[in-house]
Order: sequence, then C-alpha cells, then structure tokens
Amino acid sequence: MRAESHKPVQVALIAVVVVGLAIQAFVHFHLAGSFPLNKTSTLSEEDLFNAEAVAAVIAALALIFRPRRYTAGFAFLVAAAGTAAVVVYRYVNVGKIGPIPNMYDPYWAPFEKNLSVIAEAIAAVAAFALFVLLHQQSRSESTTRQATSSPSVSTV
Repeated sequence: MRAESHKPVQVALIAVVVVGLAIQAFVHFHLAGSFPLNKTSTLSEEDLFNAEAVAAVIAALALIFRPRRYTAGFAFLVAAAGTAAVVVYRYVNVGKIGPIPNMYDPYWAPFEKNLSVIAEAIAAVAAFALFVLLHQQSRSESTTRQATSSPSVSTV
C-alpha cells in the first residue's frame, strides 16, 4: 500500500492526538491553581500540573510541525502517562514519593478530571496507532528505496 493512501488516516490520527493533548493541557493549566498547598519541600501539585500541561503543548506542536515516529512516540508517552497518573492516583493512595507530593484524590470530580482522562486515553490510543502507521510507512519506503537502488542483473 502506498504512503499516499495512508495520508487521510495519518491526518485524522494527528488531529485526534492534538485535540486530546490540547484538552489535557487546558485542563491541567486550569486546575493547577487549585493545588498550590499540596506540596513537598521541592515540588507542589501545581508545579506538576503545569509541567504536564507544558509537555502536552510541546507534544502537540511537535506532532503538528514534525509528524514523525519520534513525535508520535513522545505524544503517546505524554498522553499515556497522564492517563496512568489520573487512574493510579484515583484508586491508589500512593503517598509521597521523594519530591512528589501525595496526590491521592478518590473522587471523579471536578468534571474536568473526567474530561481530561478520556481525552488523554483517546490521544494515547491514537498516538500509538499513528506511531505504528508511521513505522509501517518508513519500512515500506526503505524497502522501495532499496529495490530501486539495487542494480538489476539481466541474464541473456
């Protein structure tokens, strides 16, 4: 299958990932101010929320301007890590881990938390699918390049 036939799928996956990461960034920037007092001597939950939001923005912009396997992989890591953090801290009281404060929150409130975890999960799945698609395209392009660059031997 030619790379051009994958282009609409690639564009759709990038759009899904970027929208999911944008929601993740918005929610974390919006909610960060709610947690300045939950902190250790080094970090606050507000700092971590802002860092996650910045990582989501960087991943989205990287994917928009440079849609490659490594940017799709980075977007997957950011979205999947956000999903995992929300789910773990919702169901497990992990406690303080070194400089990371205890962020246990046994409730699915406020609404933005639900929105964020759904967007992060969808973005993670789409980013993984995009990574696989770009990997397949890269392999098929290298195979095509090898086939056209190798000398033909004709027997008479």
